Amino acid sequence: MVEDELDRYWKTVVNTIQDGVMIVDTHGRIISVNKAFEMITGYSKDDLIGKTCDVLNCSLFVMARKNKGNQWCVLFDTGTMERRRCTLVKKDGTLIHALKNASILHDAKGTLIGAVETIADITEIIEKDNQIAAFRRELRSKDGFHGIIGVSYPMRQVFDLIENAAQSDAPVIIYGESGTGKELVSKAIHEVGNRKKGPFVKVNCAALTESLLESELFGHVKGAFTGAYQHREGRFEKAHSGNIFLDEIGDLPLSTQVKLLRVIEDKIIERVGDSQSVSVDVRIISATNRNLTKLVDEGVIRKDFYFRINVIPINLPPLRERLEDIPLLAEFFFRKNQLKSGKNIQGITNDTMDALVNYWWPGNVRELKGAFEYAFVTCQETMIKPHHLPLNIIHKKKSMGINRQPSLNREEIKKIELIETLKQTNGNQSEAARVLGVTRVTIWNRMKRFGIHPDLKNPL
Repeated sequence: MVEDELDRYWKTVVNTIQDGVMIVDTHGRIISVNKAFEMITGYSKDDLIGKTCDVLNCSLFVMARKNKGNQWCVLFDTGTMERRRCTLVKKDGTLIHALKNASILHDAKGTLIGAVETIADITEIIEKDNQIAAFRRELRSKDGFHGIIGVSYPMRQVFDLIENAAQSDAPVIIYGESGTGKELVSKAIHEVGNRKKGPFVKVNCAALTESLLESELFGHVKGAFTGAYQHREGRFEKAHSGNIFLDEIGDLPLSTQVKLLRVIEDKIIERVGDSQSVSVDVRIISATNRNLTKLVDEGVIRKDFYFRINVIPINLPPLRERLEDIPLLAEFFFRKNQLKSGKNIQGITNDTMDALVNYWWPGNVRELKGAFEYAFVTCQETMIKPHHLPLNIIHKKKSMGINRQPSLNREEIKKIELIETLKQTNGNQSEAARVLGVTRVTIWNRMKRFGIHPDLKNPL
């Protein structure tokens, strides 16, 4: 291959790579750039050839000039520059973040003839990092408490309870409808309390059969049952010196309740198939979306077990009782999906926010989270609009016919909800109780308190 052909070959290679390449002489004058360099900086080859490289206002070059007096670049002293972050100014005046590599060049006789630099545009990566940092700061802002978002009065009460409960070793039980964030509360209790350096172990009591649940909680010895090929440590042993979170505790079988009573009272467990006791130092945090007092009356939950786990109850309000938190939560989920999807969606329209505030959220915060995941799939515009939300949110808003605003207090909200729910259920109080997640007695008491007449044609 002759020299001219080789020269053309290398020019093709240099113009093919994605990183910008710039060659300068010993005085810092630019003598060559590739196509990627033109794309990254916005300057054409004609703009750059013959100019000194300080036309780019490189942040590293400014520091070098300041430290080295008349020398145009510290590179001629060090010989190389590897993976250094810097900023450059494009032709249109905008700032870009770049990752720079550089090396000095010698001719065949070893004489210094210039330098070559490569730059990779990392502006998008830096901006994403900044967004994530801002997002993390937002999580720690005054509008949240250990990952739980809320400024409403009901949530401030919950935050106070969490802090107080965290200082005790007594059992805590978290009541709340599905999707209200019971697991987040349990984590917050762990993070605030004296056991935060210990383990935090989670168990879903409804997800396992009775035999598997006992093995999961207390462990088993080899040969305890078919398939028990070796000793296994249970969740209580793994949670030693920390907290164990028992979710859906209302689904615990009676036999397991008896064994848990012994753990609470005596701080000891017995592995399945073993008669030897093992001491454990564990604080129990439980959660349920069921009415435990009703389950006690029905014989599903032992009365002595109920009183032992119900020492410090924390009641999580449903989202419909903390309407002023909806804009905060909406912004939280918007930013989370914005970072995750990378879509150029700038915000939420006022109409969309009105739709969110006016919806009754039977699935609570989990449903709101899902609504934004859906919206980011359907939205191909720069703003999330009402038609980007799941259809049931828009339809429910229209069918309920309520213009609920955050200025309403909790009692007014409960009254409006009860009236609308009774209308939807044609006055069926049992069905209304199921929809609202309360007992029929609670429905009757609220009707009496709010002066709601059973005749729906004239409810007040």
